[in-house]
Amino acid sequence: MDMESNSSSIQDSGFLLICFPNCQSWQHWLSLPFSLLFLLAVGANATLLLTIRLETSLHQPMYYLLSLLSLLDMVLCLTVIPKVLDNFWFGNRSISFSACFLQMFLMNSFLTMESCTFMVMAYDRYVAICHPLRYPSIITDQFVVRASVFVVARNGLLTLPIPILSSQLRYCARIITNCICTNLSVSRLSCDDITINRLYQFVVGWTLLGSDFILVVISYSLILRVVLRLKAEGVVAKALSTCGSHFILILFFSTVLLVLVITNLARERIPPDVPILLNILHHLVPPALNPIVYGVRTKEIKQGIQNLLRRW
Repeated sequence: MDMESNSSSIQDSGFLLICFPNCQSWQHWLSLPFSLLFLLAVGANATLLLTIRLETSLHQPMYYLLSLLSLLDMVLCLTVIPKVLDNFWFGNRSISFSACFLQMFLMNSFLTMESCTFMVMAYDRYVAICHPLRYPSIITDQFVVRASVFVVARNGLLTLPIPILSSQLRYCARIITNCICTNLSVSRLSCDDITINRLYQFVVGWTLLGSDFILVVISYSLILRVVLRLKAEGVVAKALSTCGSHFILILFFSTVLLVLVITNLARERIPPDVPILLNILHHLVPPALNPIVYGVRTKEIKQGIQNLLRRW
């Protein structure tokens, strides 16, 4: 009876987010670089979306897919970072029961949506380089619409049970040792058995992210095989240049995610503040760098941004 009343009380009052439990004095110092990265991520992605929207020369499937990636980056960043900064600046550590699980759903779904978008972009580059004559008939505006629906539907539906399973648990504590509502951090507070909860997240997460990564590797292996057969040096350089920006973005995304997974697996051997910091950076660094990489390395986008600035 006491356990049920305690769980009901937590549902009414919500959770408390304790960031960096061993180094809380760092929070004010970390808030400055986090704020700058947040403004950079939102501003750069908004500029990229606006440029692609206004420049008719960028109304092509490849740039539509890049717009989808920028939109996902912005939503992922806006889902996590404002609450983190609110905690750092104003000490507002509380988060309601429903808001916590909504944040959990958005983080899980948009993270896998981003991974799936990288996979679709890799397929786009594969068709462009390996089957250039068929590219206009395969990668069409209709293909982009269908791919976008697939990205949202697959990842949204498969990650939805994660917060649902967590919300059905009974909770004996309300202090989350994290800056955000990750499934593992929240479910650890439950009085119930969380085996099914963790098993589902493990299977779905590795299935979605793993399959996307394998398809990306296959696409680039086929691209590399075709490129190495080309004899003209200029053609080889141009082909590699078209994939360079995309490859750098995948490298950012995969490296930070891999380090985050490794630190969580070795949680008992490292300070608890390390995975918390990496978790925040994973929602800041790729969104901030993705539009910059494409803006610097892609001539058409760079020209479009210059035209946009001239209009203003």
